[in-house]
Amino acid sequence: MVDADPYLGTRASDSAVLEALFTQAPLGLFLLDEQLRVRRYNTSARGLRGITAERVLGRTFGEVSTGLDTTELSELARETLRTGESVLRHTVKGTPGTRPDEDLTVSVSIFQVDDAADGQPGVLMAVEDVTEREAARARLDLLYNTRRTVGTTLDATTTARELAGVLVPALADAVTVHILDAVLRGEPRRRGPVDAGERLRRAAFLNGPDTHADERQTTLETLLLATPFTRSLEDATPRLVSRLDAEGVWPPELSEHAHALATAGVHSLMAVPLVVHDAVLGVVTLYRSERPQPYTQQDLDLVVQVSSRAALGVDHASSYARERNTATALQRHLLPSRTPELTTVETAHLYLPVRAGGDWFDVIELSGARVGLVVGDVVGHGIEVAAMMGRLRTALRTLAELDLEPDELLTHLDEIAARLASENVDTDEVGHDDDIPTGGRVATCAYAVYDPVKRHLTLASAGHPAPLLVSPEGEVATVEVDMGPALGTAHGTYETATHSLDDGAVICLYTDGLLAGSDEAADTLRRVLTHQDRALSETADAIACALADDRADDDAVLLLARARGLSDDQAAHWDLPSDPSVVAAARSLAGRQLVAWGLEDIAFETELIISELVTNAIRYGEGPVSLRLIRDRHLTCEVTDGSNTSPHMRRAHDTDEGGRGLYLVMSMSHRWGTRYAARGKTVWSQQTLPGRTDEGTPSPR
Repeated sequence: MVDADPYLGTRASDSAVLEALFTQAPLGLFLLDEQLRVRRYNTSARGLRGITAERVLGRTFGEVSTGLDTTELSELARETLRTGESVLRHTVKGTPGTRPDEDLTVSVSIFQVDDAADGQPGVLMAVEDVTEREAARARLDLLYNTRRTVGTTLDATTTARELAGVLVPALADAVTVHILDAVLRGEPRRRGPVDAGERLRRAAFLNGPDTHADERQTTLETLLLATPFTRSLEDATPRLVSRLDAEGVWPPELSEHAHALATAGVHSLMAVPLVVHDAVLGVVTLYRSERPQPYTQQDLDLVVQVSSRAALGVDHASSYARERNTATALQRHLLPSRTPELTTVETAHLYLPVRAGGDWFDVIELSGARVGLVVGDVVGHGIEVAAMMGRLRTALRTLAELDLEPDELLTHLDEIAARLASENVDTDEVGHDDDIPTGGRVATCAYAVYDPVKRHLTLASAGHPAPLLVSPEGEVATVEVDMGPALGTAHGTYETATHSLDDGAVICLYTDGLLAGSDEAADTLRRVLTHQDRALSETADAIACALADDRADDDAVLLLARARGLSDDQAAHWDLPSDPSVVAAARSLAGRQLVAWGLEDIAFETELIISELVTNAIRYGEGPVSLRLIRDRHLTCEVTDGSNTSPHMRRAHDTDEGGRGLYLVMSMSHRWGTRYAARGKTVWSQQTLPGRTDEGTPSPR
């Protein structure tokens, strides 16, 4: 309400003013007395929709406006009579009295006046039909809400729910959204009509504003019969059915369906295909039951505009699903399909993909019966990230097989990550979250090496969450390790930490997606890990189940490893003087140990290998010299000296007196190589035990 106009409040009874208003005003004008009966009305008022009474004078406004709810207007008019305060542009909705199937919206203003004839107070009611204007505004509001709320995610089902949400109750009493199952799976879109029998999935169903759009989500259907839905899918043309009781709307086979709709009060519907670039992605169907007005061509044109926005969102979601599926397949291909079966560790892992990220793990068999444990996480999601993960995993395995210490390995991997990131040229594309940073934080990684002979764990971290260590008694503690910078800086420095590891202890490495920064999830993980009386595979499954509700929208990897140290009789060690005459003694010591282990069948080859390695250590290296034999899945011979000079194998010429020793070592070994310590080096050879076959071929290094 507003303050009364002083001119209307004191001079509206002037006959000249009233005459001018009633003869020239384009609005419908009604002069009402104190009982709100019509004393006078103008020509425009007689032409208003909703004024249905033939005799208007002497009747109340509610009696002559049967299509409008005039209860509130009557209260406002009485308030104006009592206080003199005017009412401006109050909106009332209804239907024309003669056409209850049409909409009517009027704008009403009320002013206090004095009747010129008898001086009695009354009210002047100005009425304007604003139906078209309000309908246009409602259409604009619907289009604005569509742009604002539909297609906000890269999920087709969510887009379908959002579409249903903007249509109900603004334009429909109920809405269903069907999307082709192939589109939801991310298959490439196909131009042209949809084949008969194509499988669709009901992605959204909304029946009234107080229900949820996902009540019947994911129902799989096949629309075979000739209905408005199937015809819209087949020719990509919107369908308007203003009257469902018309002949030919439903085939005889769907008489029960038609009867169910009629029982629910549905009298009008629209079926609009979701089309992008001439490809049909689905169909949205709108039903009217509560409102008596049937759908019009104007309504259909509006839904076509709204649906085009939703179709674009569904298409983007399908493209994202296709890329995600490709990235997930690539990631699974790049990850190990199984971990090696080792006697020194029992391992189990979880890979929980959500958005095709760059999480990875690895279990690497190293020299000296040692085992490398890896967990890493490339920043981002998508194909580029999966490819980056594969390249980093390959690089790390290559570095690990060089027997580098964890800190040195991460330093090299940091440089490689920075170089790989700088090669990425797809960083300017908008709308994707799979771009690899060109510098700085590219990935995090934790690398640990378990030595079953010394029973200790050496590890280093590049910005990765610290592992957990579970004692054989079930006590869980965080492994203390200096967290260096994430990979990709090209100048990171890392520190190693060494911890004793009792037999039966479990090391737990994971990526941050497993806990999502939740203290509650971290407590749950620790609680599950305390149960040491089951296989690690059971523990991994229990962790996945316990953390199912706490998982974030991110991939996660978990790697568990239970330590199994070698017994004292599985390794033999001798310190040797730096004297060429000791070579024979070394062969003899090794021969007796092989007999004790029951490995006489490979004694000859082993003694040749030891002769060559000990001779090279004495001739080209520095003291002290030591020999170690390890019997596990393989027989490992290790000769250590104090020099960092690496042996180099070359092809000897026919006239050369030497140069064939390392060639013999390579020929008789399954694998061989060199690893370095802070001072000195160890040259090792790995032989296959009798009766055991190993995959792969000898690999000289």
